Amino acid sequence: MIEQIKTWDEEIFLWLNSFHTDWLDALMFQLSQTFIWIPFYLILFYFIYKVDSKRTWWVLGGVAMTILIADQVTSGLMKPFFERLRPCHDERWNLVIHNYGRCGGLYGFASSHAANTFGLAVFLNLKMKGKLRFLPWLFLWAAVVSYTRIYLGVHYPMDILVGALVGAAAALISWFLIVFAKREILKLILKD
Repeated sequence: MIEQIKTWDEEIFLWLNSFHTDWLDALMFQLSQTFIWIPFYLILFYFIYKVDSKRTWWVLGGVAMTILIADQVTSGLMKPFFERLRPCHDERWNLVIHNYGRCGGLYGFASSHAANTFGLAVFLNLKMKGKLRFLPWLFLWAAVVSYTRIYLGVHYPMDILVGALVGAAAALISWFLIVFAKREILKLILKD
């Protein structure tokens, strides 16, 4: 069964990766980079601060915890454990796949990009529910960033899917810990 899933994953990857145009390559590469999103993050946290300035530090702490958990699970645990080659490092796909010339580390299961972006989207939608109406759009943003990884030939679709699930789990853990920590701190303050 695992081999069949792997075969389907590779076939879907080859199909999705085949849809590329030269003019999109540089754009997809830039969308995959972290630094390009810094203005986006600053604007996002400006709105969070504007809506709920007293709890902004809790939100920032939760986001940091989410990304720390998601990134460590995918990069620190899963990639070295599963040792699944990225498509661009797999000799079977030489001259078959489209790659923009940069491949990243040797292993790709699961995607840290997907884990981090979906983790951020899930955490903010949980923590800021009902306060910022545009937050559900973060899931589209996370999907676009994750798709760039397939477009660039550095991840299989299953890498993305599992990475997104890891990110969602990290967000749930962080959200629970933040809610728990706030409640316990309030108990201590009110007790005195």
